[in-house]
Amino acid sequence: MPFLLLGIASIVFLVSRLTPADPLVSIVGERQLNNPEIVAAAKARWGLDKSVGVQYLTYMKNLFKGDLGTSFTTRRPVLSDLWDRLPATLELTFVALGIGIFFGVGLGVLAARNRNKVIDHVARFFALLGSSLPAFWSGLLVLYVFYSRLGWLPGPGRLDPRATEPSRITGFLTVDSLLHGDVSTFRAAAMHLILPASVLGFGVVGIVSRLVRASLLDEFAMEYVRVARAMGLRERTVVNSHALRNALLPTITIVAFAFAFLITGAVLTEKIFSWNGVGNYAVEASRKLDFPAIIGVTILGGVAFLVTNLIADIVYAFVDPRIRLS
Repeated sequence: MPFLLLGIASIVFLVSRLTPADPLVSIVGERQLNNPEIVAAAKARWGLDKSVGVQYLTYMKNLFKGDLGTSFTTRRPVLSDLWDRLPATLELTFVALGIGIFFGVGLGVLAARNRNKVIDHVARFFALLGSSLPAFWSGLLVLYVFYSRLGWLPGPGRLDPRATEPSRITGFLTVDSLLHGDVSTFRAAAMHLILPASVLGFGVVGIVSRLVRASLLDEFAMEYVRVARAMGLRERTVVNSHALRNALLPTITIVAFAFAFLITGAVLTEKIFSWNGVGNYAVEASRKLDFPAIIGVTILGGVAFLVTNLIADIVYAFVDPRIRLS
């Protein structure tokens, strides 16, 4: 994992330096680019007057100390920016993943138990929609329908514009409001979570349901399932207590991948819903050529993928006795 992170950081750093875009535009502004004194001072301040090799060694030296650099736009340490925005993304990710697992497993089981029937076709249709619809389209659609036209759910943001956020404890608005005993703020934060989490979770539903269906159909062909049915066990017991446990093993990897992807992949959804998380931060960093912030977000994504895959491997050992015994 450390070598993989080193490779990720190195590749992203070199790619950012090889792009033709000039970060000085975001540092000094377009009007000051013709002023040689200001340009020289900015290059010296941010180390851009040195060669790429020297910049790389300096960045890696700071990275080993836990320093991701300073953002060109916010003038704050990138690590502090990510730390401030990560709870918002995690709160959205946890809810979206819960929606994806709950409905994905349910649809997958229904489709497998009713293979080639109407329920199976309907479940597969929704799974296809979830896997195919782009987040920016579905996000705008649900905002238009449920917020603009029907008025059932609140619009963008984590809270209403006039609402005051509770003092930070965990960074999760729902948790912090409950810790402060503020039920109205909790209700508002939970309502604001519904639309963006549903948009993100819908994609997870499509992936999980298709995998659960395919895995269950494979398990149904196994001998132990035929024996269980021959013994007179109820179909619900055969599916839920025997076949589903084995069918969920491949799903663990997909869920881990989906969790890591949602942390840094919710870029468009966070932008559409004005969600002040890591994805929104990445969009602003890319738009303003904020290279330290872009590299920081990429490293965070690499850490998320590596850690979640490690956790998935460990969970496999607990769930599957064959792996544990080997």
